[in-house]
Amino acid sequence: MAVTLKQLEAFVWIADLGSFRAAAERLNTTQPNISARIAALEEILNVTLMERDAGSVRLTPRGRDLLDHARAVLRQTEALIAASGQKALFDGTLRLGVTEMIVHTWLKDFLRALRAQFPKISVELTVDMSAKLEEELVARRIDLAVQNGPFARVASGTVQLGRYPLIWVAAPGLGLSGRLSAAELTRHPVLTHARGTQPHAQVAEHFRALNTAARLVPSSNLAAGMQMALQGMGVAALPEAMIARELAAGELVRLDYGWAPDDLDFAARYDARTAPGFVGAPAEIAQAVDRAHR
Repeated sequence: MAVTLKQLEAFVWIADLGSFRAAAERLNTTQPNISARIAALEEILNVTLMERDAGSVRLTPRGRDLLDHARAVLRQTEALIAASGQKALFDGTLRLGVTEMIVHTWLKDFLRALRAQFPKISVELTVDMSAKLEEELVARRIDLAVQNGPFARVASGTVQLGRYPLIWVAAPGLGLSGRLSAAELTRHPVLTHARGTQPHAQVAEHFRALNTAARLVPSSNLAAGMQMALQGMGVAALPEAMIARELAAGELVRLDYGWAPDDLDFAARYDARTAPGFVGAPAEIAQAVDRAHR
């Protein structure tokens, strides 16, 4: 009986995710199948790789010794496919996390480019705030996060993307024109990013420093904030790239105010040690699509 790649995959994903159930979900199979693969691998190698108790898995000393070897075999297999130039041979799932701004700008172009190069790779998409995506990345629940900083943790795989400026906008019906003072701007509710984000904190601190009372209306959904701005429900600092169509159509107008929150600085981030070997390529595709969009 020979060791198979499926057995090594199961071993690595159980070690990385901490449970048979999570590994089964990651590999799109059943928990009994994962158990059978590990049992067969342990029989072939004549070792106990892991100890199982109520809901948890712990690698044995021999399991820890062999984990890096198993990971190396999988990496070399992926390297063989990459060297052949046959990207269509890569088969699996990319668990992708993106912020809402990416959804409203170039996600469609990215998915199209990804499918052209990796036709057998399916995508599981998570859309959330950057801080939440970072938590998902650290917990290994996603493979690749396209997100904006600042980042609380360093990612061993990082591909730098572009910077996206925030601009102040409002519906034409609010009648805001010319150079605006803080008092003039804050006569209307200020639609902001969600609490806990850098833009929200900077907007709050800016008006606090000016001793200007501002009615902040935070939203975890940028699209909702944009719709509120379109309905004349307040002024908003939004990514210019996200509202390009509304600006061109005159549905929103750019406001002349002398300050805006910092640009959103984006990166495609992943764990180079534990992510599937092909994940670096989608990160590079994201960089190319981002550059073309900007």
